[in-house]
Amino acid sequence: MSNTPALPLLGACLNVEDLPDHRDWLLEQPRDLELQDFCRTEVLDSDWRARAARAKSLLEGHKGRLGIHGPFWGFTIASKDPDIRAVVRRRLDQGLDACAELGATMMVVHSPYTTWGYNNLGHDQAARQQVLDLSHDTLGAAVRRAESLGVILVIENIEDKDPMERVLLARSFGSAHVRVSVDTGHANYAHGSTGAPPVDHYITAAGELLDHVHLQDTDGYGDRHWVPGEGNIAWPAVFRAIAGVMAAHGTTPRLKLELKENARIREGAAFLTAAGLAR
Repeated sequence: MSNTPALPLLGACLNVEDLPDHRDWLLEQPRDLELQDFCRTEVLDSDWRARAARAKSLLEGHKGRLGIHGPFWGFTIASKDPDIRAVVRRRLDQGLDACAELGATMMVVHSPYTTWGYNNLGHDQAARQQVLDLSHDTLGAAVRRAESLGVILVIENIEDKDPMERVLLARSFGSAHVRVSVDTGHANYAHGSTGAPPVDHYITAAGELLDHVHLQDTDGYGDRHWVPGEGNIAWPAVFRAIAGVMAAHGTTPRLKLELKENARIREGAAFLTAAGLAR
């Protein structure tokens, strides 16, 4: 019997309306799924429970881990405006309501770190600490509720130029329910356009806190959400880094294709499978 570890299992980011087209693929193995409907304000402020009920019906028999993309449009978790932070807390609570209804165990939250911040926080330690303090003020109640619900909040890189900033932010909560997400396309944008390290460095930096990866390809210029193989990401290096983190820490991060065209999810999976990187 071979002692070679099994290749990591791919999952997907989808909307509820996409589930009928991908249901068989999601159920053939315990593939992880991220529902993205519940990040939109027009969904959260409507009868979203009907949408959740439809998702649960379509996912009957699904054995993978279920998560959602939390709200993020139009705000940062480190806003200096207390009124804005109050709105963000309410939106995050709505996202956790959806998690509770769906039985989801993960919610994506966007990083507060920016390119501007990278170039300016280094010479102002008070400003760097302020980002941490404001993020704690915004997320504190959500973290406590996530712990009670069994939900992990994963902080996703957006403009992050330093892969360690949000890792340190996640660690500062001292909670097993705050971990790290890496978006490969965002990291490649930062690498190609702002001089950040390459994508695999973001994976390695996350270390034991890596819980979630958005898999998408780009040209290093914009946030393309292309099918893997259409851009210039060095996928073998990315998956070697993932394997290294898994082996070192005994973790199994959720690996999900997040594409502009959801109809091409299986095409992206086929590319990574044919390359011998995943299954």
